[in-house]
Amino acid sequence: MTTPAVPTTVMALLVRPDGRYLLHLRDANKHIPNAGQWSVPEGRPEHGESLHDAIARELREKAGLRLPGLAPLAVIENTDADDRPTSRVQVYIGTWSGDSALLPLTAGTTLRWTDPDQIPYLTVGPRSTVAIHHHEDGSHIRPCGDGQLPVLRVRSTGTKTVRNVIGAHLYLEDDGKILLGLRHPDSAYAPNEHHFLAGHCERESAIACLIREAREEAGLGIKAEDVELVHVVHVLDDPGAEPRMQFVFRARHWTGEPRVLERNKCVSWGWWQPDALPERTVAYTRAAIDGIRKGSHYTELGWT
Repeated sequence: MTTPAVPTTVMALLVRPDGRYLLHLRDANKHIPNAGQWSVPEGRPEHGESLHDAIARELREKAGLRLPGLAPLAVIENTDADDRPTSRVQVYIGTWSGDSALLPLTAGTTLRWTDPDQIPYLTVGPRSTVAIHHHEDGSHIRPCGDGQLPVLRVRSTGTKTVRNVIGAHLYLEDDGKILLGLRHPDSAYAPNEHHFLAGHCERESAIACLIREAREEAGLGIKAEDVELVHVVHVLDDPGAEPRMQFVFRARHWTGEPRVLERNKCVSWGWWQPDALPERTVAYTRAAIDGIRKGSHYTELGWT
């Protein structure tokens, strides 16, 4: 197992002149990394996006912040219980002194300035904790000597079996084009990105989930006998996240035309050529489409 050469996640450690840090309370009871915990703002680069552009976009989209002067601070290396590297995070440092209560937050519960003395009494994600400690103790002032950013290690102690979330996804092809939906800008997952019609399995089979979601989200009628499994993507969005097993089913026949029925999730449906997908397409959706076109049946994303 080798460490990725390029970080796959970006974080912004924002500091006020009085030494307080801007912390973000993440949504609870959702299948996201560090659900219900405090963290510094973070996100993942989109396809073809630089790390610096990614953190600037995340701050702009999630909190309306446009901050010049963001600078690399450190790299966090996530390791497994055997100290083997699993992924890397690029941490940026920036300054801001505005009122956090006035920020137009689009994800999570709240943003607040937090005194470092309060942090031990909060449930703060391990990566955010190590980044704050690194800044607090002044380590960022002392150069490494070789021009490289310091590497901070966060070791996972989890060795128990964990639940994998199961998702069912609809692959519809009409005249060579594929059906994708544009997700709502306030969606907790992949806002403003194109994605399959999809849903999480409840107490039901994956095909039953697919049929239910197609009816509820787009008014499409699908029968179980017209469905075939065409691809599986095993996704790990983040070392601390619940793994996801994403089943992609092709429906050979269906009734109805796609309609927007759940406007809080999807704002439009459209048909796209597979070699000209929208720039903002969910990464594993793009990977599944590529795999289907190549005739493969399985893809892994986020695992190292």
